[in-house]
Amino acid sequence: MRRGFRMGRRGGRRGGFRWLPIVLMIGYGAYYYFSNQQINPETGRKQLVDMSVEQEMKLGLASYQQILQKERISQDPRLQAQIRSIGEKLSRVVKDDPGYEWDYTVIESNQANAFCLPGGKVAVYTGLLPVAENEHGLAVVMGHEIAHAMAHHGAERMAHQKLAQVGQMAVSVAAGGMDSGSQQMVMSAFGLGAQYGALLPFSRKHESEADYMGLLYVARACYDPREAPLLWERMGKASGGQPSEFQSTHPSHETRISNFQKWMPEAIKIYNEKCPNKI
Repeated sequence: MRRGFRMGRRGGRRGGFRWLPIVLMIGYGAYYYFSNQQINPETGRKQLVDMSVEQEMKLGLASYQQILQKERISQDPRLQAQIRSIGEKLSRVVKDDPGYEWDYTVIESNQANAFCLPGGKVAVYTGLLPVAENEHGLAVVMGHEIAHAMAHHGAERMAHQKLAQVGQMAVSVAAGGMDSGSQQMVMSAFGLGAQYGALLPFSRKHESEADYMGLLYVARACYDPREAPLLWERMGKASGGQPSEFQSTHPSHETRISNFQKWMPEAIKIYNEKCPNKI
C-alpha cells in the first residue's frame, strides 16, 4: 500500500505544468511579431499588422454597409455637406494615404460618437453635435477617428488578439496534466494577465496615438487645435464619469487633456505655418 502511494505521487508530479508548449509559443510569437511589422509614418512606431490594405478595406466596407442598413441616415443636406467638407479637408492632410475610398455620412442617433472604418468610411452621429459645439470640435473627433484608420489600429488589434489566442492554447496544453482546480487557476491568471497587461494597455496606446495624429491633422487642415482639450472637457461633463483607466480601453479624460496640452506647441506651430490667415 505504501509503495502504491509513492508511485501515485510520482505520477502526479509528472502530470504537472509542461514548459515545452510555452517555449514553442514564445518562439512562434517572436517569429510572428518580427515578420509582420510595419512603421506608422506619423509617429515612427513599429506595429504588428498581418493584414493587407486590400483586406482591411474589404472588411471596412462590409461593416460600413451593414451599419448603414441598420441606422437612420440624416436627411439634412446642410449637415451632410458640413461633415463631408470637414472630412475631405482632414483626409487631404494625412500621410501616406494607401488609396482609401473616402465616404462621409451622418447618422441620426443620440450617441455622442463617430467612427472611421478601414478604407476611409466615416460616420458622425448627431448626438455628437451638441458636445462638439462647432466645426473645430467636430474636426477634433473626426481627425481622431480618421487617425485610427490611417494607423491600421483595427488590424493591429486583431493581430494582438491572435497572439493572445495562441498563448491561451499553449497555456491550456501546458496545464493539461494538472488537476482541474489548478488548471482553472492558471487559465484565469493568463486571461487576466493578457487582458490587463497587454490588450487594454495596447488599446489605450492606440487611443493616445489617434489623439496625437488627429491633432496634427486638425492643425494641418486649418482647424484650431486648441479646441481639442476644450472638447474633452465637454466630453467629460457629458459622459458623467468613467471606469478606472486601468480597467478601460480608453485613457481618462484627464489623461487626454494633459496629453493635448503636452502636444499643443507642435500643433500650434503647424497651424501657424499652414494657416497664416487663421492666426
